[in-house]
Amino acid sequence: MKQPILYVLGLFILLGATALVLAGTGGGDSPDSYSASVLLAVENDFDFGTVPMQDGIVTHSFTLSNDGTEPVRIEKVYTSCMCTTAVVTDASGNARGRFGMSGHGTPSRSNIIIAPGEQAAVEAEFDPAAHGPAGVGLARRSIYLETNSQKSPKVELRFSAVVIK
Repeated sequence: MKQPILYVLGLFILLGATALVLAGTGGGDSPDSYSASVLLAVENDFDFGTVPMQDGIVTHSFTLSNDGTEPVRIEKVYTSCMCTTAVVTDASGNARGRFGMSGHGTPSRSNIIIAPGEQAAVEAEFDPAAHGPAGVGLARRSIYLETNSQKSPKVELRFSAVVIK
């Protein structure tokens, strides 16, 4: 007789603890909460011009700005091609990633917070030799940032280069 009562009591304790945990996740720190602020890129497009393969990796830093009144969370960062990677540095100087093409072994989850009035840098790295000798000509690539902003849920940073041998 005591054993069924203990099971029922244990079940009620477990359900109560679960309810308390779920009730505590409804605040503003939840990854699913939305921000009314907008994450803006100072420039969305950059042209590297002509890039010789033998010169190796070229980089460009894009600047992001949160001009709103609420923090914006960058939840994911990924690129359009394996020849491109991105590193995001927040206002405190904390660098995250070497984010690459989704599904190719690089992480995309970032959880980077950009506070109101702060900026972040996205360092784009492009390897013109990644596609081998046949990879000459115009290359257009993108870096995607998925955010919790209702107004800018996805930010795209683009660059182009003419790759020569």
